[in-house]
Amino acid sequence: MLDGRYIRYIDGKGNLLRSRNELTIAELLKFLNIDYEYDARLTLDDGSSISIDFKTEQGYIEAIDDLSDMDKLKSIRRSGHVRVIGVGKALSTANMDELNAISVYEGGEYAGLIFEDPSFSFDYSHILPLVNKCSVLHGHTASVVVELMGIKEEKSDMIIDFGEAKRLIKQALNALDHKFFISRKYLVEEDELHHRVAFDGPNGRFDLKVPKHTTFLFEGEATAENLAKEIISLIAARMPDNIKAIGVYIYEGVSKGAHMVARINK
Repeated sequence: MLDGRYIRYIDGKGNLLRSRNELTIAELLKFLNIDYEYDARLTLDDGSSISIDFKTEQGYIEAIDDLSDMDKLKSIRRSGHVRVIGVGKALSTANMDELNAISVYEGGEYAGLIFEDPSFSFDYSHILPLVNKCSVLHGHTASVVVELMGIKEEKSDMIIDFGEAKRLIKQALNALDHKFFISRKYLVEEDELHHRVAFDGPNGRFDLKVPKHTTFLFEGEATAENLAKEIISLIAARMPDNIKAIGVYIYEGVSKGAHMVARINK
């Protein structure tokens, strides 16, 4: 199993990033077709030079991974002539409300929030009949990180309250907890209470009859990528209209998983 200390984050430009938070920002900028320079130098009013994570035409973005990044952002803001914002984990943004924005795009000010919470973890089993090792019934404990992007509400100056967002995300994930995942294409019959799924795979013939309330059918294979897609759909259905895009990291255990970002059309 890969040791998390040796994970490397590389963006689409080949830059070696320092954290998953930076990778999230790079992915979102790419998704929104916004070009950027990574690890740019910025000269402050006092003549000193400071590095900042992302430079775009709209302004600068600093990934807030620890307290030193927060101190850096404050010093840049004190300079007064630079348009800069920060993006950090919920743990950091709770201490500094300035960090809940990503940039300004056409159609209003968009904010990006990141939610990483141990309570988002859930257990599931699945079968991937086309993959030798995974073509038998097996299980995972999944951990989830969620990104919400949207237009800030005029009254609250936030896109969504942290507590409300956490409640809605957990509500969505509860629909997946302790469920058996498999593609709908393996469904051979069903009655009022049961699904029957069957397939011929690398490890022989499987023919299972499972209660409907314990089963979650995927339109495609029950992969991590498609699980991320399903999570986005479940969360999107519960979000207010000002949420315009959702990103999800889904990890099957440690150091392996999938990431997906999708716009919401309501």
